Amino acid sequence: MRIKSRWHKKGKEHSVEDTASALAFIAWRIGQNSVLNMENENYQTDTLKQRLDVIFEFMAFLIHVSDRLTFESLDAEERTKFITGMGMNTLRQMRTNLNDYGMTGEEVDAEFLPLLNERMSDYAEFAFDDEEPSFNMRRYLGEKVTEKMGERDNKWVLQQVMDIEVPKAMENLKKGLDSLIKQL
Repeated sequence: MRIKSRWHKKGKEHSVEDTASALAFIAWRIGQNSVLNMENENYQTDTLKQRLDVIFEFMAFLIHVSDRLTFESLDAEERTKFITGMGMNTLRQMRTNLNDYGMTGEEVDAEFLPLLNERMSDYAEFAFDDEEPSFNMRRYLGEKVTEKMGERDNKWVLQQVMDIEVPKAMENLKKGLDSLIKQL
């Protein structure tokens, strides 16, 4: 997956909020790509709703992981602005993209915000060492994605998420985040 993480105008100052917006777009692409990878591996998704539910799970995971990854590089105030900005820009991204599928902004908010708040709390309970989500954190995401996927090959979804999708997602997220944070 190609990640664009450079600003077009070199030398221009970019705020924490600008960086959060750019990373929210990258995370959205990662979430979409994860679903597409799973579908290409013949995992069953029957409806747009299933696909969106899986993307929502990945987005909540990626926002939480972004918070963990910026813990050392941003102070508490910047981190709060960054994660809030990432969450709000993710919502904006979802509203824009999902409007084409007949979902209103209110419907997106009603589904994603409670999920995000719940997952941020859930993931906070798991270890995060050496800039990597723990086995249990990856497993939790895998379990949540498994609940959203179709019945066929359901027993393998957990392994796919833990062993393939999370490492790819982390590689792309870190690449984008590292480049964007350096430009702050």
